[in-house]
Amino acid sequence: MPNVFHSVTLIDELCKGCTNCIKRCPTQAIRVRNGKAKIMDTHCIDCGECIRICPYHAKKAEYDNLDILKKYKYNIALLAPSIYGQFPKLESPGHLGAAFLKLGFDEVFEVSKAAEIISDVTVKYIKSGEYKKPIINSACPAITRLIQKRFPDLIEHLLPIITPSELSGLIAKKEAVKKTGFSADDIGAIFISPCPAKVTTVKNPIGIEKSHLDGAIGFKEIYPQLHSLLSKYDQRIPAQSGGEGIRWGATGGEASAISAEVEDKYLAADGIENCIQVLESLENWIEKSKVEFVELNACTSGCVGGVLTVANPFVAVVKINSLRKKLPATLNKLKEDTIPEHTKWSKPPEYQPVVELDSSISAAMEKLSAIDSIEAKLKGLDCGACGSPSCKAFAEDIVRGYCEINECIFILRESMQNIAETFAGQHWFKNKDISKK
Repeated sequence: MPNVFHSVTLIDELCKGCTNCIKRCPTQAIRVRNGKAKIMDTHCIDCGECIRICPYHAKKAEYDNLDILKKYKYNIALLAPSIYGQFPKLESPGHLGAAFLKLGFDEVFEVSKAAEIISDVTVKYIKSGEYKKPIINSACPAITRLIQKRFPDLIEHLLPIITPSELSGLIAKKEAVKKTGFSADDIGAIFISPCPAKVTTVKNPIGIEKSHLDGAIGFKEIYPQLHSLLSKYDQRIPAQSGGEGIRWGATGGEASAISAEVEDKYLAADGIENCIQVLESLENWIEKSKVEFVELNACTSGCVGGVLTVANPFVAVVKINSLRKKLPATLNKLKEDTIPEHTKWSKPPEYQPVVELDSSISAAMEKLSAIDSIEAKLKGLDCGACGSPSCKAFAEDIVRGYCEINECIFILRESMQNIAETFAGQHWFKNKDISKK
């Protein structure tokens, strides 16, 4: 698999090789070799857990900054619903929208507007009956990529609809072309992202050939300017969405919007480890599951807990709920009875195996046998001291040529002990020969 863009990157000079990150990575994408962590492109899903857990701030997310506005004649800020939970004194979504205009954008588009449309599309999709139960949401790219890499049998259960951010870019640019007369290439649709996984989708979209977004700015990057603008100005722009769309910023928002259609037979979970447990249960018991719809978010409390946000996620949820109660239920419904073609995936995601040992089946089987043989010699403690997240991963790394078996501290200790015993035995026999003389 060729290397692709990843938002999550490593700062070598800050890394202490502590191995904290390798135990928390959900796809075992990190190794520590020669005292430094390494991120494996083929395994990484850009969930940001390593950024969250690193005590030395040696992991970071790469994203655009405000200089990207200079590339285009007309710039649209696409505001993720989670952002509204980041300001404790925010009175309305329109208040924040006006601040973005002051920041230098020409227009603001609320992604919550597209979220309401996606909710309506999902209801129509469920009514069509052309799906496998349960449906798993595809709005969180970290979860979708996790399924592609670790749960291939569940790929066909993913909702085959583009994300609200992608739909926002599509709609916003189309409307801006009509309004301004500029070509689509002169208009920048810039997503304000709460997480690195969504930054990555701008370069590596899921379900479509090319992203409708032109860039993504991490929310942390512009929070200080926005906070200052909100305190200085009280200007507001009209609301573009209702409480249903704003609710998407927190766990359960997507599921609650369609709860009536699935007769409350839905499940909503957040936090990458919790989501993995849900996916494992679905994989093993999917035929017995009575759940119709599964909403999974890699971050705690949903997108409000993304590593590019600033507020406590639980406090942010309270703010989200407070704001949505001031708004009508929804302002966006589809006029047509059928699912619009532009909301559908054009390129369904495929299985992306991370343990492809060899292109030759016979060679791969030999390597798999070697992995099993090496793993049998290990203690099975998954201590991580070797720099691999588990004994099985360590055995695989040995077969791939990334490391040697003596990098296991237990194997090394046994080797040193054998050497010491051998040396002691030789010394004893030598002394014994001398004493006889």
